[in-house]
Amino acid sequence: MLPEQLTAALAARMDRAWPGSPFPLGAHWDGEGTNFALWSTTATAVTVCLFDENGIEARIPLDDTTYHVWHGYIPGVGPGQRYGFRVEGPFDPAKGHFHNGHKLLLDPYARTIEGDFVDDPSVYPGSGADSAPCVPRAVIVHDAFPWGDHHRPNIGWDDTVIYELHVRGFTEQHPLVPEELRGTYSGLAHPAVIEHLRSLGVTAVELMPIHHFVSEPHLQRRGARNYWGYNSVGFFAPHAAYAARKGDQVREFKAMVRTLHQAGIEVILDVVYNHTAEGGPEGPMLSFRGIDNGSYYRLAEDDPSRYVDYTGCGNTFDPRRPFPLQLITDSLRYWITEMHVDGFRFDLASALARSLHDVDKLSSFFDTIHQDPIISQVKLIAEPWDVGDGGYQVGEFPPLWTEWNGKYRDTVRSFWAHGADGVRDLAFRLSGSSDLYGDDGRLPIASINFVTAHDGFTMRDLVSYETKHNVANGEGNRDGTDDNRSYNGGVEGSPAPPEVETLRRRQARNLLSTLLLSTGAPMLVAGDEMWRTQGGNNNAYVQDNAVSWIDWAGGPESADMLALVRRLLDLRRRHPVLRQSAFFEGREVITGDGSRATKDLAWFHPAGRELAESDWFDTGLRSIGMYLDGRRLRHRSRRGEPIVDDSFLLLLHSGDSDGIFTLPGEPWASRYEPVIDTTCVGGEPAAPAPEIPGGTDLPMTGRSLLLLRVRRD
Repeated sequence: MLPEQLTAALAARMDRAWPGSPFPLGAHWDGEGTNFALWSTTATAVTVCLFDENGIEARIPLDDTTYHVWHGYIPGVGPGQRYGFRVEGPFDPAKGHFHNGHKLLLDPYARTIEGDFVDDPSVYPGSGADSAPCVPRAVIVHDAFPWGDHHRPNIGWDDTVIYELHVRGFTEQHPLVPEELRGTYSGLAHPAVIEHLRSLGVTAVELMPIHHFVSEPHLQRRGARNYWGYNSVGFFAPHAAYAARKGDQVREFKAMVRTLHQAGIEVILDVVYNHTAEGGPEGPMLSFRGIDNGSYYRLAEDDPSRYVDYTGCGNTFDPRRPFPLQLITDSLRYWITEMHVDGFRFDLASALARSLHDVDKLSSFFDTIHQDPIISQVKLIAEPWDVGDGGYQVGEFPPLWTEWNGKYRDTVRSFWAHGADGVRDLAFRLSGSSDLYGDDGRLPIASINFVTAHDGFTMRDLVSYETKHNVANGEGNRDGTDDNRSYNGGVEGSPAPPEVETLRRRQARNLLSTLLLSTGAPMLVAGDEMWRTQGGNNNAYVQDNAVSWIDWAGGPESADMLALVRRLLDLRRRHPVLRQSAFFEGREVITGDGSRATKDLAWFHPAGRELAESDWFDTGLRSIGMYLDGRRLRHRSRRGEPIVDDSFLLLLHSGDSDGIFTLPGEPWASRYEPVIDTTCVGGEPAAPAPEIPGGTDLPMTGRSLLLLRVRRD
C-alpha cells in the first residue's frame, strides 16, 4: 500500500478529528499532521474529505467551531494528500442559501489544486448526486524552497517597462525551449526566453492569470476551453496545467520567479478577485457558493436569490465583508511573502471598490490595502473599470495605485488612425496625463500607458483590420469590442498590396514609438515586437492554439519591429527626460549655472511656433511637436543630485499627405540630430544623418514620427 493510500485508510478509521485550531485558515501541515480550518457563517456541519490516488474517499467531521471557523486536526495527514470539504446547512435559493452535502467543495485557501472541473448535472446546486468525480481536489503542500541569497529587483516606477504575456502561449512554439517545457513556468525561465526579455529591455513581466482557473460550462458544451484564465477558482494555487511536472506547480513557479529576479526582471500577476468561476446562481457548485454564498457574493438587497453582477461573469465577489476581504489580502500576502512576486494588476478593479453601488475611493478595500505593511509596498495596478454603471474610473483611484490608462490607448489609437480629434488630448497623454493624475498627489508614473493588451487587436492587427473577425470563437462574431479605433490602410486584412504593407509597418512603428517615448510607465504586449497577428480576432480568449501562441519564426517584419523596440527602450533607459517621475510645468528651466533656458515642456505647431490657445481646439490639426528640455530635470538621482540630460524634439504627423514641419530655432536649438525615424526600418535614420539647422522647413512623410536630439552651439 502506498503511503498516500495508507494515510487515507488510517483516516477512514477515525471517527472525529482532534479539535485543532481555527487559524490559519486552510490546510496546514506541521510535520506530524494537518490542521483544517474553514470559515462559514451559515453551515450546520462541515466534513473534510480525504482522497487516495484511486479516488477512494474518507470523510472526517470537523465538530469544533470558533468565530464561525470550523476546524480540526488530523494526525498522519501531510503533503500530497488530496482533500475537499462537504458543507451541510440550509438549501434555500430564494434566501441565497445553497448548502448541499452532496457537493465536494474546494478549500478557498488551497495552495495546490489537482484535476479539472467537468460540466455535469451533478455539479449544479439542486442535484442530489455526488459531484466528487467532476470537480478538482485541493492538495496539501509543504512550502519550503531554497531561495538562497535571493533579492528582489525593486525597480522604481520611473524605470519600469511592463511586458504582458501568457505563460502557455509565450513559449508553446519556442524552438529553443525543450518540448517538455514549452507552455510552462519552467519554459518561461528557460535561458533563451530570459535572453529575449533582457535584450528587449523590459523590466517586468505581467503574467495573465495564473491563479488556478477552469473553463466555463458554456465553453465545455461546445468543445472549447478558457485560454486566458479570467475564471479563477483558487486564489492561492498556481494553475496546475502550467507545470511541466504534474503536482510540481508551486516549486516550479518559485523557481521561475527566482530565475527572472536573477535576470533583473520583476514578476507582476494579473489577478481576478472580482468574480469566481461559479458564475451566476444557476452555475456550478465548486467552492464559495456551497460554503457561504451570501457572504462571499454580492446579492441583490431586494432579492437575495439574485446576484449583483458588475463583472459580466455572473457574480461579483464581495470584499465589503470582513472574511472575503481577508481572503483577498491573505492571498496577496501569500504571493508576496511565499512566492516572491513584485506586484499585481487587478482585473476589473472598480468592482472591488464599490461600497453600496458606487465606486468609492474610501472603501474598505482601499483602506485595507493601504494600511497593510506588506501589500502596500509592491506595485499595485488597477484596471480602473467594470461593466456596471459608473464603473469607468480612469484617473480616480487613490495614491499608491497606478492604472491601466484606457484614455491613453484610445487617444493614441485615434490620432494615428483617423486623427479626427486634434491634438489637445494627445498632448496630455504624451506628457503623463496630468489632467487625470495631477490633482490628487499622484505622479506621471500612475499612468500605465498602453496601445494594445491581451484583449483587443495585436499591434499588427490594429494596422491591418478595421473590424473584428471573431467567428472562430463560436459566438457569431458578437463577442469582442467594436470600438477598435484601428486603420487598415484601405485594405482589410492580408494579403495587401506592397504599398499598403509598407504603410502598415510605418503605422506600427508610429504607435510603438509614441508609446515608448511617452511619459508614464509603458506596457508592451508579448509578440507585438515580432509582428504577431491573430487574424483580426480581437477576443481570442478561447483560442488555445496558434492564433494566440507567439510565433518565434520571425521574418523581415519581425526583425524590423524587434530592432525598433530595442532601440526605443535603450534610448528610454539612457535618457531620464523621456521617463519623467514628476509632471512638467511648462515653465523656464534654470540651468546649473543659474541662467534661464527654454521651458521644460513646449508644444509646437508645424509652422514652427508654439501652439496658440486656438490650436488646441482645432480638430483638424494632425501634427504636433513636443519639446523636452533635459538640462535640469525636476526629479533627482537616488543620491539626491540634480539630473542633467539631453533635450529632444518629438514630431508626430498623422496626416495622410506629406507635410512640412518648421524646426524651432534659437533659443530652442541651433540644430537637430535625427534619432528615431519611423519611415526607416527599425526606426534608425538612414546613415549618414546630417544635423539639421533650426528654422529648417523639414519635409515629413504622411503618417510618420521623428525624434530629434537638440544640439546647441
